[in-house]
Amino acid sequence: MKALSIDINCDMAEGAGKEKELMPFISSANIACGYHAGSEELMKETIDLCLKYNVAIGAHPSFPDRENFGRTNMDLPLDEVRKLVTDQIYLLRRIAQVQGAALHHVKPHGALYNMAAKDPALASGIALAIKDIDAALILYGLSQSDLVREAQKIDLKVANEVFADRTYQVDGSLTPRSEPVALISNAQEAIGQAMKFVKENKVKTVIGQEISLKADTLCLHGDGKHAVEFARLIYSKFREGRITVKTIE
Repeated sequence: MKALSIDINCDMAEGAGKEKELMPFISSANIACGYHAGSEELMKETIDLCLKYNVAIGAHPSFPDRENFGRTNMDLPLDEVRKLVTDQIYLLRRIAQVQGAALHHVKPHGALYNMAAKDPALASGIALAIKDIDAALILYGLSQSDLVREAQKIDLKVANEVFADRTYQVDGSLTPRSEPVALISNAQEAIGQAMKFVKENKVKTVIGQEISLKADTLCLHGDGKHAVEFARLIYSKFREGRITVKTIE
């Protein structure tokens, strides 16, 4: 029987203040770069924790939208999107280098992430921006979406991302946060969804239909109400099931 493993990533440095509690249960951190949340001080503190807990460091770039936490769609020229993604990655990389750390991956945030999942041109712009900075960086994108496909076209390494605390539509997209069933608040439901992803690469959608989705990395939202509880329980369940939590190489 093939040994099972999964990367657990978490969005951090967004002001929720749960980083220290979450670090023991994750293998990758997506660090906000100031455009939707966070600050240089938070970036430094989170990088220090990543180094302490041997957690991979990733940039979490977004639209310049602190007012709406980066969750409002913005129609920007592609060259502007490439610049804002580039600027955010460079900022975090500079801070990391001062602390003797290196960047491992990039995961777009919020509206930028969701728009790129369905827009090949936007996805391509983001992927090219990342590759121009460092071709060794891994792009974390919504599993089997345009964001992943466009990165693969230019030979940028990708991680198909799935979510333990979000519900899914039949096309593999996340249920919009505007809908009441978008977030999973029941711990056992989140654990069940996480286990199904790792063991079967499948998820049950909001209408009860099962679909297949590749699961390289599992996201837990660091700002979520149940973030620490879910992280602890899922990590524990994985250990019971002999599922190794490890960073993508």
